[in-house]
Amino acid sequence: MDIKKTILWAVFSLSGLMLYNNWQVHEGKPSMFGGAPVVATTSTNAVATSKGDVPAQITSKATGISAPVESAGPIETAEKFVLQNDVLVLEISASGANVIDAKLLKSLTAEQKPIELFQYTPSHKYFARSGLISLNKGDLPNHTSNFKLIQSGKDGSGRPFLVLASESGDARLEKTFILNPGSYVVDVGHRVTQGTNNPNPLVLYTEIVRDGMQEQKIGPFDGAFSASTFTGPAAYTNKEKFNKLEFTAIDKNKITIPTQVPAGDPAWIAMVQHYFASAWIPGDKFARDIYAGKIDNGLYRIGLQTPLGLVAPGSVVVERAQLFVGPQEEKVLETIAPGFELLKDYGYLTIIAKPIFWLLEKIHVYVGNWGWSIILLTILIKLVFFPLSTASYKSMARMKEVQPRLMAMKEQYKGDPQKLNQAMMEMYRKEKINPLGGCFPVLIQIPVFISLYWVLLSSVEMRGAPWILWIHDLSIPDPYYILPVIMAVSMFVQTKLNPTPPDPIQAKVVMYMPIVFSIMFFFFPAGLVLYWVVNNLLSIAQQWQINQMFGKKEAK
Repeated sequence: MDIKKTILWAVFSLSGLMLYNNWQVHEGKPSMFGGAPVVATTSTNAVATSKGDVPAQITSKATGISAPVESAGPIETAEKFVLQNDVLVLEISASGANVIDAKLLKSLTAEQKPIELFQYTPSHKYFARSGLISLNKGDLPNHTSNFKLIQSGKDGSGRPFLVLASESGDARLEKTFILNPGSYVVDVGHRVTQGTNNPNPLVLYTEIVRDGMQEQKIGPFDGAFSASTFTGPAAYTNKEKFNKLEFTAIDKNKITIPTQVPAGDPAWIAMVQHYFASAWIPGDKFARDIYAGKIDNGLYRIGLQTPLGLVAPGSVVVERAQLFVGPQEEKVLETIAPGFELLKDYGYLTIIAKPIFWLLEKIHVYVGNWGWSIILLTILIKLVFFPLSTASYKSMARMKEVQPRLMAMKEQYKGDPQKLNQAMMEMYRKEKINPLGGCFPVLIQIPVFISLYWVLLSSVEMRGAPWILWIHDLSIPDPYYILPVIMAVSMFVQTKLNPTPPDPIQAKVVMYMPIVFSIMFFFFPAGLVLYWVVNNLLSIAQQWQINQMFGKKEAK
């Protein structure tokens, strides 16, 4: 059996697989190399269902009671209140005191307008809400109740805040929203006052609601690959870690999420899309229940229920939470909550991708340009693989030396492939040549290549990041396809430096491979193509030097 032919066909098949994957991505289907969402058997406790919009209480040790009656509140016509800091502008509706609009002032569209992550429009709904529920207390203040502005301004630390309140069913709910300077995290306080002499156990719910739009087109900076990233609800618990929930799995009620989180354990719920996310991060002094489901009007939700217990008449319970609305900047996410950096999804190769991004970010601190950072990262990776690459190129140079003898063997044993292979293996053994030596660098770099692909695809830091001249955004394909063409030329030069395979089929595969790869790289982000071009140029220089060394040796 011709081992080289097998290896070449394996590489060619991998190229075809990656090309097919990119076509799938281009057509809006999930990438074959991304992390798969959690889809499991039906969990009856995981989905809170209700005929109305107000969530039913989950039957668990924490709550154990059923759904209330829904009330009404028109968000479209209700009064709106604005809360703003230097990075975030929130719009809060008097109907339910829901956060229905969020503008990210430092993340701009192609028209240089702030991205609206939260929206409440006829074409797109994505917002955060909260309220109270309890057994036989359907008229408690919830996300459909009318709230009035009680107080606004800046606190003693200069932070802008709003306080809105609603009173119903002998209970009063005050919501306080506070913004910190330079932060995408909103401090949200829920102050509950019980006024009845026959109190029922109260439960506070916080949830994020979104339609099933898989990709929100907010500008060309999102790139051709935005459809391949995950869009949908997610949940994190200390025990189960990070779970993603597909919209389609929610439709079929085929999701499994941990419903009860013990007091003291960290937990949060989120809604994720390409580059951005929103999340409720509750306090941990109470046990909490996580739920997810589809609402009758085509919206999806994921939420947390926090049982407050029996609130004595005239007494007050305050539950504090945080609402995150912003970009998935890794160094920021790490400071917000345990496991929060997992919102930035690297797929299966997170263990490789995270160190790559860490190193890339450290380089960027010094050079201030992501394109040059990628080039320097490529040089560092090449230095790490230098000894192995040198051994590989030496093996290929030796193969080029014995190429005339291989051609003679092919002619001598024409029609007898078994003897040809035996003679070739014997020559390899005597000359101490490893016929597989040239394949090792490629095979080793494939995980690095895929990891860097996900780093560049998932990192909002690359969004709109320029390099030089015509490259204005490293997160999208080269607009003039210059880098893919250079990539194809560099691969062609590499094939000329390598020994020509004795088999005609192998030779054709090697000849067409640069064309296949260049077509595939037309769809890749410019940053990734830049990495591969620099890597190829360094490989050509290294291989040429080794070939020159063996050429002088042969001349002597």
